[in-house]
Amino acid sequence: MYRTGVANLPLHGGKAPSWLTVRMRKLAKEIANIMIEEQGTATFIQRLSDPFWFQAFGCVLAYDWHSSGVTTVVTGILKGALSPEEHGIAVCGGKGRTSKKTPSDIALVGEKFGFSEQTIKTLTYNSKMTAKVDNTAIQAGYQLYHHAFLVTKDEKWAVIQQGMSAEDRTARRYHWLSDSVTSFVVEPHNAIVGNAKREKALNMVAKVSEGARKASVDLAKEPTRKLMNLIQSTAKPLYQKSLQDWLPKTADSWQQALNTLNMPRNISWDTLSRVYEFQPQNYEELLSVKGVGPATVRGLALVAELVYGEKPSWKDPVKFSFAYGGKDGFPFPVDRKAMDESIQILKQSVEAAKIGDKEKLRSLQRLRRFVPEDANS
Repeated sequence: MYRTGVANLPLHGGKAPSWLTVRMRKLAKEIANIMIEEQGTATFIQRLSDPFWFQAFGCVLAYDWHSSGVTTVVTGILKGALSPEEHGIAVCGGKGRTSKKTPSDIALVGEKFGFSEQTIKTLTYNSKMTAKVDNTAIQAGYQLYHHAFLVTKDEKWAVIQQGMSAEDRTARRYHWLSDSVTSFVVEPHNAIVGNAKREKALNMVAKVSEGARKASVDLAKEPTRKLMNLIQSTAKPLYQKSLQDWLPKTADSWQQALNTLNMPRNISWDTLSRVYEFQPQNYEELLSVKGVGPATVRGLALVAELVYGEKPSWKDPVKFSFAYGGKDGFPFPVDRKAMDESIQILKQSVEAAKIGDKEKLRSLQRLRRFVPEDANS
């Protein structure tokens, strides 16, 4: 992952008006036609997995550059604009209840692409694990409400999903790309973007959490009664601090809410019984078990440090997406190379699109407004 600036993604309600979405869909299709024809589907989803390019793309389509709706609207527009038969790429899932339909969407697209049952099963698993990681293995106060799974005829895939924090009304977007994923539980993201950075956030997919991951698996493979006694004894010990005292202290209101959780009550012992029967061989298998949620992951991580001395990462993995850094390097230096490349690609695509001159002019004007003045210094 890399820094490219700052993205402010406040939660905005309402819907994009139909007169706008019709035009957005037309323009998105034209840009996709050109890029896929010249560079292929793999490159197209690679661009979408780049947070800066995705943000610029949304701006060209005439959507607010800083709104949380950029994620949901742009992926929704692409879902309607891209045809598996015509483009060799499809968007599965979406916002809210639509995200629950991702497995059936993948199955339907898989049939159109002629995928084997095993390939469809694997893609469905990949979709599930990306959501599980961002909802459970990374705990920064964001609940996923949007999941878009892009798949190509060549079995490449990308994920663009978003979570919201009701506490401070901010959104956080997660980008995944199949070519970049070597493990679902070790630094798997192409990028995690947003502007709210937590002082403390549990990150079980950080490299430095390897010891905590292994210890969590060892603990989960213990008989459930033994694990229950261990957690309860460490939660209310006679001669040492409790789990609540051990949790990192911060003024962050979300973290304070985390500290008040009663670990034994929040852990699902029925789930841990199934985990014990399953005997996972690694952390990915543990995380994939149905019912393993944030409380279970957090409880195992905390006990892993108390029992084994294996500390998990509490560093928030979020990066920043919109290139609005200043020439003085604050808050972050502008990634001029990435900015110039993204703008040039989109500019050429718009100019080559089969749309009216007036629409081309407006799109290019929106793209120019997207570029901060400092970037031209």
